Amino acid sequence: MSTTGRPEKSAPVASDIASRIQDAGLVRVVAAATGDAVAATALLTMALDTHGVAHQSSVVALPEPADRDTDADVTVGIGRPVADAEVILGAEQEPASATALSVATTLGTADYELALAGIIAGGTTPTSDVLAAAADRGIDRRPGIATPTSDRADGLAYSSLVHASFSGDIEAAKEVLAEIDADSDEEMRRSLGSFVAFDVCADEASTPQAADAVEPFLRPLSAPGGRLDTVEGYADVLDAIAREQPAMAIALALGGVDPTETLDAWRRHTESAHEAVRSASTGRYDGLYVVQCDGDKPLGTVARLVADYRSPEPLVLAVDDSEALAVPVSRDEFTGHLGSRLDEASTAVGGIGRGTATLGRAHHGGDPTDFIVAFREGAQ
Repeated sequence: MSTTGRPEKSAPVASDIASRIQDAGLVRVVAAATGDAVAATALLTMALDTHGVAHQSSVVALPEPADRDTDADVTVGIGRPVADAEVILGAEQEPASATALSVATTLGTADYELALAGIIAGGTTPTSDVLAAAADRGIDRRPGIATPTSDRADGLAYSSLVHASFSGDIEAAKEVLAEIDADSDEEMRRSLGSFVAFDVCADEASTPQAADAVEPFLRPLSAPGGRLDTVEGYADVLDAIAREQPAMAIALALGGVDPTETLDAWRRHTESAHEAVRSASTGRYDGLYVVQCDGDKPLGTVARLVADYRSPEPLVLAVDDSEALAVPVSRDEFTGHLGSRLDEASTAVGGIGRGTATLGRAHHGGDPTDFIVAFREGAQ
């Protein structure tokens, strides 16, 4: 069995990482094309800038290899395996942004809005300690829904934090808003949140985990002078842009681009994902739920939405004509290693696969059905 998807060593604790990168002459950072990995990259590079440490950052989408191409003193892989990396963040259950926040805090600089967005994009609820520290900086919850802008119809229609009757349909979202009778903005926020929760839970296609999955979309965090209207909305946009235009995602995380310039790409990405969730053919096996899409779809977002709202099994495999991506329904409860499993299945059909413990992606290079069979056989 090939093992290119599995990191060879565990990441050091935050204080050790901070010491290693602070003392380096040149730090190379290689991130996966996800919102969590991009946010973690920005957190580290901002800390390195503060200490005057030279660094080189890049985003290399899985399953492409990330071989060493510089004489860096320290190479950091974020959300993906990297050849010869001394440090790997986000290889196991904890999001890379959570570890990066600890490192940045150790080095005396931490952007809590960005860190929270990365943690949320990584599919995890921020810990009470992180939320308390964020609250000290004015980042707190408010009633309503998690939108990147004040346009609530946009938030309902295009958010990938929820999959409901209105998702991907701007006209349906506007109809929802028109039907809510509220005397004040505060009442509107509360009524809208209640409507969304009911719509998700009343859907016969929703699975039990949907009630928990929708929580980040309700009572969102808001940062004073934030990059976008809510932290969760920022996480949603950051993750979509990381998958579509990684260089722009890095610029968004570092404050080098007007966030509103990324919204059209976010809308296209999430609309396509919601449509794919509805139209894909599915197959249920023991421990595995397969979602087969036609054409080129945003598989990372599709797989996450299915895992959060539709999968009756603990593992989701989304495939299209050329790629495959696997995610667990629960990061905390999953005990396998998806990177290695995708690698083994793709090798069996002449493709290539890589990933971390909780995320695997492959170019299967052939008939999707053959890859699905190889993936299933790999679990036996």
